Amino acid sequence: MILRSLKTGGSERVTLILENGEEIASTLGVITELRLYAGKDLTDAELKLLREKTAAAAARNHALLLLSQRPHSQKELYDKLVRKGESTEAAEAAVAWLADHGYLDDAAYAASVVRHYSQKGYGAQRIRGELHRRGVPRELWEEALQETSEPGDQISRFLRSRLKDPEDRKEVQKLSAALLRRGYSWEDIRAAFQQYDCSD
Repeated sequence: MILRSLKTGGSERVTLILENGEEIASTLGVITELRLYAGKDLTDAELKLLREKTAAAAARNHALLLLSQRPHSQKELYDKLVRKGESTEAAEAAVAWLADHGYLDDAAYAASVVRHYSQKGYGAQRIRGELHRRGVPRELWEEALQETSEPGDQISRFLRSRLKDPEDRKEVQKLSAALLRRGYSWEDIRAAFQQYDCSD
């Protein structure tokens, strides 16, 4: 298949026009890597490689755009790329490239998720759920969770801001349920309420 011409566009984009009229939107990096030029007779293997490299470059650019909007875990980014139409191979290659070049770091991401939710007053169980939902590998959870403050301190702050009457059983039950939803254990909640002499 003869590569009839190459048309450059903005931002390193290059459109390759084949002899059958097909157009392939690629990048200058792919063209340079494969040493393509107008008039080159592409073998089937070269054409296949061109398509693969072009798809990988597009997925990489798509991934960088997503990362510019907010951080992601590797799994979260891979899943999002596939949902948005990238092939599994291109998404996998893009994520691997980004991780190799330091754009994706699941340990640092786990730590930032833990800090964020801990500062919002959530407990370890809720934060673990968030790490799971975001695709952070389980082996990174406990190290990241070491950055949280003691649950008793967080629960005490919550109670100081919301507990009006420690003798009001309904209020105690309501706040206990709220703390459970925030991811604290019954034991930690009970211990914090005992400081107010209103544990049930």
